[in-house]
Amino acid sequence: MTYRAIIHNGLWKQNSGLVQLLGMCPLLAMSNSFVNAAGLGLATVFVMALSNWAVSVLRSLIPYEIRIPVFILVIAALVTVVDLAMNAWLHDLYNVLGIFIPLIVTNCIVLARVEAYAAKNPPIASALDGAMMGLGLTLVLVVLGGIREFIGTGALFGGIEMIIPGATAVQILPADYPGFLTVILPPGAFFVLGCLIAVRNWLDARAARRALAGTQPPAPLQIATA
Repeated sequence: MTYRAIIHNGLWKQNSGLVQLLGMCPLLAMSNSFVNAAGLGLATVFVMALSNWAVSVLRSLIPYEIRIPVFILVIAALVTVVDLAMNAWLHDLYNVLGIFIPLIVTNCIVLARVEAYAAKNPPIASALDGAMMGLGLTLVLVVLGGIREFIGTGALFGGIEMIIPGATAVQILPADYPGFLTVILPPGAFFVLGCLIAVRNWLDARAARRALAGTQPPAPLQIATA
């Protein structure tokens, strides 16, 4: 698989949030705002890229019979690094994300890519695969979080001061906007995610129709006879 195919596979074709529907717990729980979604998503990208790379480097040394426990240990070690780093340098965001940072260890997509790809491919390709799969999940998280935050509160980037001191949220709708609480709550997450999946499927179907039309031979000319 070429690097371009790996990128397309992670971001679109096998997107973990819209196609494989893996990691639904953090996807739905932490997508109530753009900042929360971006924080958890980038942490996941870091863990996936490095765990894929580490397993690919060590794959010839790992006995097949105990590969799964070893993979989990590698992932857990990297998640611990992320957990401690966020606690030290992004403490406010760390408090908001809470248990969902340690739970990256149990995220299905992380172990799935280590087992399905990194254990069978070279390090650079494996690291890119992990990064793109994580970035695909992050894109779904931030789009979902942005939509829910905008509809629910009329603003974007709430909590940005946890990452950039002194920054403030951007109020897009009038200040007297009453908000739409349902979108911020879990039912809103399911509804908005369903809409995103529908849009993705529609785009794929339209692309398939265009590709099919491009491969069909042109219709023969009809010559009118008197």
